[in-house]
Amino acid sequence: MLKIGSRVPEFSIMDSEKQPFTNVTIAGKRTLLLFFPAAFTSVCTKELCAVRDDITRYNDLQVDVVGISTDSLYVLAKYKEEQGLNFKLAADYNKEMCAAFDSQYEVFAFGMKGTAKRSAFIIDENGIICYAEVLASAGDIPNFKAITEVLEKMGVNS
Repeated sequence: MLKIGSRVPEFSIMDSEKQPFTNVTIAGKRTLLLFFPAAFTSVCTKELCAVRDDITRYNDLQVDVVGISTDSLYVLAKYKEEQGLNFKLAADYNKEMCAAFDSQYEVFAFGMKGTAKRSAFIIDENGIICYAEVLASAGDIPNFKAITEVLEKMGVNS
């Protein structure tokens, strides 16, 4: 698993707007990566809608939120629209980013292999991981209190 203090690995996937999302596009920005197993499922929807409803907090802390799953970009575009999500969703359809972040189930529900494991990573402006949480159970959600505390300690740039 990637540890706090590690450099973010190289990655290149597409977002739901059909734009590249890479380690280069997040350079110079604070980014909260939220890996989630599958769009349109109850726990994922609960997690991402809670972030949606609290987006002002993340904006105030100057962090870009990005949800990542192994769903296709078309599925994620529909999910984002239907749930009114106000942050980027990105499709790791080929499961390369999940593997690089050690955030994938070997076998998930119904025999699906390589599905994104629910996890959260904060990446600072220099591409360093400042928070890493990979959950064993897909029924759990990240510790958003701890995430907020780390972001608050990072401060706000003027």
